[in-house]
This record gives sequence, structure tokens and C-alpha cells, in this order.
Amino acid sequence: MATSDERLALFKQEYPIHDDVVMTTADFGVVVAYFIIIIAIGVVAMCCSNRSTIGGFFLAGRSMVFFPIGASLFVSNIGTEHFIGLSGSGAASGIGVGAWEFNAILLLQLLGWVFIPVYIACGTYTMPEYLTKRFGGERLRVYFAVLSLILYIFTKCSGDLFTGALFIQQSLRWNLYLCILVLVVITGILTMTGGLTAVIYTDTMQCALMVGGGLWLMVESFKRIGGYDGLVRKYPNATTKAVYRLPNETCHETDKYSFQMLRGVDDDYMPWLGFLLGQTPGSIWYWCADQVIVQRLLAAKSLSHAQGATLMAGFIKVLPLFMMVMPGMISRILYADEVACVDPEICNYVCQSEAGCSSIAYPRLVLGVMPEGLRGLMMAVMIAALMSDLDSIFNSASTLFTVDIYTKIRKSCSQREQMVVGRLFILVMVGVSIAWVPVLKETQGGQVFIYIQEITNYLAPPFAAIFLLAVLVPRVNEKGAFWGLMLAFVTGVTRMILSFVYYDAGGCGKEDKRPIILKNFHYMYFSLFITLLTAATAIIVSLCTEKPEPKYSCFALERFNALPFSLLLLSRIL
Repeated sequence: MATSDERLALFKQEYPIHDDVVMTTADFGVVVAYFIIIIAIGVVAMCCSNRSTIGGFFLAGRSMVFFPIGASLFVSNIGTEHFIGLSGSGAASGIGVGAWEFNAILLLQLLGWVFIPVYIACGTYTMPEYLTKRFGGERLRVYFAVLSLILYIFTKCSGDLFTGALFIQQSLRWNLYLCILVLVVITGILTMTGGLTAVIYTDTMQCALMVGGGLWLMVESFKRIGGYDGLVRKYPNATTKAVYRLPNETCHETDKYSFQMLRGVDDDYMPWLGFLLGQTPGSIWYWCADQVIVQRLLAAKSLSHAQGATLMAGFIKVLPLFMMVMPGMISRILYADEVACVDPEICNYVCQSEAGCSSIAYPRLVLGVMPEGLRGLMMAVMIAALMSDLDSIFNSASTLFTVDIYTKIRKSCSQREQMVVGRLFILVMVGVSIAWVPVLKETQGGQVFIYIQEITNYLAPPFAAIFLLAVLVPRVNEKGAFWGLMLAFVTGVTRMILSFVYYDAGGCGKEDKRPIILKNFHYMYFSLFITLLTAATAIIVSLCTEKPEPKYSCFALERFNALPFSLLLLSRIL
């Protein structure tokens, strides 16, 4: 049996670095043309938009119609962590990761038909501001803003920068930090100049680019393997050659549930009960209470346009399963020795990670399938995904910091000062994002999309519980909401720290040495646990303390005729 060094030497002879599929002059021309068009759109939006007021800069003057908002919703959600993460998880485990996309279709409608009527009627700029109007006081508002900024850094920004850097490394062979610096700076300048109007209009153009380029690659990929029937027949056998496998191990094999989206309740990847009851709270936070998403709908000119945008985005969310997950599976079929490598030495040679290279599935497919010129188009798609997600994060994070934190420190600050501080905070976000790149480089190799979901489910579900209670249960007061969140925060952070300390889950010849609380308590079930813990604590504390003043409880759903009578009656009973 060959040693690891011998396997690596043999692999290097058969698979040299792919100099034949790097970007060409024509590809670079497409990317440059993309940059010129995007910057031109941003400049036009800057000149035409009202950026001299808070509403004009952060909410586009509340004048947007449903089509650009729906497109912006999609691309604000679909970043490089989706292209790289969904395709990587598809290559590693099959179609199961697509469950998040179908879950989002339903939660988008929950946002449009339950939450947005309340948010618009309240006249809020940010989600923490709604908490203040609903519960009173400032501590909930500040805590939500701070926690949201933390989540942006550890999940959104980190995921985008890691996956964007991974694609650039595979495509251009440029210096990693120079590429990231250029992309982040251009994104920051675009956001600082035009505010949300520029973000939404550039997102509309980038939505067409993403969907068009992604669908083109999907069609070309399916042609290579003989259509969907070829995918079903060939994926189960998409394993690395026997000579590159680890001896006496089965980790090179594909998942036996590859074509099953939801699995048994005790499955360690996608338990159906855990997903439906446990993952949903974290997704409710993202789709119904996250500033990045909700801010787009708050810019709508009317409630009907906001609801139309959620319907439009829901239809587009059908595409990622076919446009990202399945192409990742196809990439494993075509390039199994690289995408499905199991020997740590070989994986480190292929993608600078000993944990596996499933994350390179999408860029490897682009470089191997697309012809000259069209590779540049797909590179532009990746840049579009990265920039659209980052500009959404920068704009929303600056809104949170300016409106919900800075104005508490400087109570008498003028609108001009708030505008300057918002732009400066974007620069701070840029600096923090670039500083995080070395950390991202050291943590590459796993399934990025699953990592983001896991970290989110340690911290975000309690806010899903509080926002649902805020909208549906007028009796819940500020003390109940605050102490419910504090108890859940301590519990969630403890679990998150343990997951970082015991990060090695074993596999491929390694023993799983994690504590039972991590090994046998799936993060989706943990999400359900802290959601119920938060709700129970909030209700019990509220019932044991004074009722909220009428001026606060009136911001619950019962004030608005936004739902059918049955749901309004349920909110009254609760």
C-alpha cells in the first residue's frame, strides 16, 4: 500500500496545476467591462438619489417598486458563500443542502404578509428601533444591534470573503490579499457614495448577471454528463481513484442519502424534525428580522410593492438547487480526484486545506467547462455575488451602527453628522473584513454554508422568538424579552465556545472525541431548545411583572389589519 507521500507524488504527476484553464485576456476584458458598468450605475444612482437625508441614504426615500426590491432581496441573500458553499455541500453530501432554499420561499412570505405590515406601519428604519417602539427602553435595541454586527462579521462577511478569496485563488492565481482589498474597497466606495438606492439598482443588474451566468453553466454542465439521468446514475460512483484513497477507510464514498433532501430524525447532517422545527427559527431571524433583508422592503413605496417583492424573490429562490447544488454534484463527477480528495496531503496540494476540497467544486467546474470569454462572465458573476452581498452588509451595518448605537452616544448629533458617521463606519467594516482574511484562510476546508448555519443557530434563534412574541403577543413586556434573550445568549455562547474548542469531529480514520453534548445534540435541535427557552422565559417573566403600557403593546399585530381574522384571533388569545 502506497504511503501518503507516494500518493501525493503520483497525484502531482497526473494532475499538475491547471495552467491550461486560467483566465485569459478575453476573460479579463469581460470582468473589466462588468466593473465599468457597475460603477456607472452607482454613479447615476448617486446623482439621482436623495442622499442628504437619513431616509434617502438608508431607505432610498421609501420610493422603490417591487421589481428592483425583489431582485435586491435575492442577490443580498445569494453571495459567494452560496455559489461556493451550496455547490460544495452538494458535492460532498448531495441535494440535502437545498432544503434551506425551499424553506426560504415560505419564510419570505411570512416576512411579506406578517412582519412587514407591522414594520411599515411603525415607520421604523431598523429592527432594533422596532424593538424600542414595541417594548420601550434602549437595552434591547442596543443589544440587538451589537449582536447583529457580530453575526455579520462572523458569518456574512467572513463567509463572503473566504469563498470569494477561494474562487479568486483558483481562477487568477493572484495575491489573495490584493484581490480582496480591491474588491472590498470598490464595494465600500459604491455603498458610501450612493446609499441604498445605488445598492438596489446595482443589485438589479447583478441579479440578471447571476441568474443568466449560473443558468448557462448549469445547462453546459448537464450536457457533459447526459442530463439529470446521468447525474443520478454517475454521482453515487463519483469517488477518487483507488490509488489516492486512504487504506481501510470508506470516507471516499458518496453519501448514501445524496438524493434525499430531509433524512431521519437522528441523521447527523439533515434530520427532518430538526430542520423543520430547529432550523426554522434561525431562518426566521435571517428573513424576517435581519436588517440586510428587511431594509430592502422598508424602501418600498407601499405595502403592496413590498409584498410583491417577497413573491418575486420566492419564485427566484427555486433556482439555487438546480443552479448551484446540482452543478456542485456534477463537478464531483467530472473532477472527483480533486473535488472529492480524501488524503490530507493531496487536498492540501489542491486547495490548501487538509480537511477536504469540496468547496472548490464550483470554481473548478467554471474553469473546466466554460470556454474562453465565458469564464470571464462567470468570474464576473462571482464578483457580482461577492459585491452585492458585501455592499448590502456594509449599508445595513452602517445603518445599525448610526441609528441604534451612535445616536445613543451622541444624542444631539445632526443628520449631517449621522451621514458622515455612517460612511466612516463602512470604512471600519472594510478594515475589519480585510483583517479577518488571515483567520478565514486558516479555517478553510469545511462546508462553508453549513458552518454559517451552525454559528447562526447558536445566537440568532432567540431573536426569532422575541420578534414573533412582539408581533403576536401584546402581553409580553420589555423585562420578559430582555431576560429571555440574556439566558439564551449565555446558553448559546457556551455551546459556540465548546464547538470551537472541540472543532474536530473525526472521520476518515479519526476518532470523534467531542463531548456528548456536541456529538449527540445536533445544532438544529439546540436551536429549537434555545428558541423554546427564550419564549418560555419571556412569557413567564412578563406574566410575573407589570403589563406593558398601551403605547408599547399597540405595536403588536392586533393594531393592523394585515392578517386573516383567524390569525388575529390567535394573537389576541396568546
